[in-house]
Amino acid sequence: MSKVAVTDFTFPNLDLETAILEPLDCQLIAGQCKDTPSLIELTSDADYVITQFAPLDAAVIAAMQRARVIVRYGIGVDNVDIDAAQARGIPVCNVPDYCIDEVADQTLAFMLASTRQLSANHRHLQEGNWGRAVPLERMRALNDLTVGVVGFGRIGKAVTRRLIPFGCRVTVFDPVVEPGEIEDRGGTPVSWETLVGDSDILTLHCPSTDQTRGMIGRETLKRMPLGAILINVARGDLVDTGALVEALQSGHLSAAAMDVFDPEPLPKDHPLLQIESVLVSSHIASTSVKSARKLRETAAGIVACRIRNERLPNIVNGVAD
Repeated sequence: MSKVAVTDFTFPNLDLETAILEPLDCQLIAGQCKDTPSLIELTSDADYVITQFAPLDAAVIAAMQRARVIVRYGIGVDNVDIDAAQARGIPVCNVPDYCIDEVADQTLAFMLASTRQLSANHRHLQEGNWGRAVPLERMRALNDLTVGVVGFGRIGKAVTRRLIPFGCRVTVFDPVVEPGEIEDRGGTPVSWETLVGDSDILTLHCPSTDQTRGMIGRETLKRMPLGAILINVARGDLVDTGALVEALQSGHLSAAAMDVFDPEPLPKDHPLLQIESVLVSSHIASTSVKSARKLRETAAGIVACRIRNERLPNIVNGVAD
């Protein structure tokens, strides 16, 4: 019997995965691992590894004696040392085509809540007041704004598609996408400098890589227009959190809305949680019944492909199947 190690998960149970893999003579062994020793103990003798947020670093991967594939519950693979896995000849696969609508919807919800001051006006009324809770100039309409989209993958495209009917100008920066493709979908391709300098709302939809980590730092924030809004539903480490707090406290940014953070989980006393113009959610933009089911079935299905010696989909670290 083969061992499938599930390093961590946020689902009520693993019934879906079990239903797919047990008939293939697999035993699922699950943990909620957060550190290297517990991960090594769970995965060192596993034939297949499924992971969600646990850090599969070089030490963990080096200890894997039998792993034939590592599958990430999700799109990003920044919690897996893909170079270490490549060196060991272990393919790493992700699930790139789930939760597109959910994350795009969350992005639009953040934008509308920030521009229409939903939280401030809600609290104002709860406190027994009537009328507008903020100065008039903070009540804004998307139709009057320029929205800059960073990254034009599946989610960036879905966000752009939702924005076009609002009548706002949508600019896009993605160095690996042809300008014509962006234009065909209603966006305007621009340079990074133009995007940062012109965006009333800047929304992030790119992966965490060596090139993108910390891309929103002090200098970038200073170049954004006075009163701009930052949206991040991508990865927390794209943003220098300290610099963001400074920009919000100084009033240079009028608001921010974030589903991801650096660090995660966000400490209860973190300054971001004390700023009224900040909207936060706890890394849940991807969630719905439909998306969770697709994520889990796809991840288990990739393991099933490996068991049956079928071609693996979504290999992200260049290991030939």
